[in-house]
Amino acid sequence: MARKLTPAERLATAEKDLLLEEIADQSSWDQFLVEQAVFHFGQRHDEWSCNDLRDVLPELGHGFLGAAINSLRGAGIIAHTGRTVPSTQASTHGHRIGVWRITGKGRAIAAQRRIARARGRAA
Repeated sequence: MARKLTPAERLATAEKDLLLEEIADQSSWDQFLVEQAVFHFGQRHDEWSCNDLRDVLPELGHGFLGAAINSLRGAGIIAHTGRTVPSTQASTHGHRIGVWRITGKGRAIAAQRRIARARGRAA
């Protein structure tokens, strides 16, 4: 059995166009897709919270949001800004949630992916 890739390795690989069967074979494909969505969202926003992400994720992705945030944080791809905001999710009664940003490592991975896509188009 192949070793499980870290979030940083999954994001950095040039072969990001996985076939649906390959994604479905992973036991955590939902989390993988939410990680990708968080990373993509983070590239387009200086700072964000889960409030912002819940607005753009389908309902299915909401349950994986915390795990995706923790995974990307643990890999050094995103970092907590030190700020919090009240949650807008009714069930949380406005408890405080973190505000996040992409790190230098995350920006480097994004740049590598852009270069790989540009090379693929040029070939």
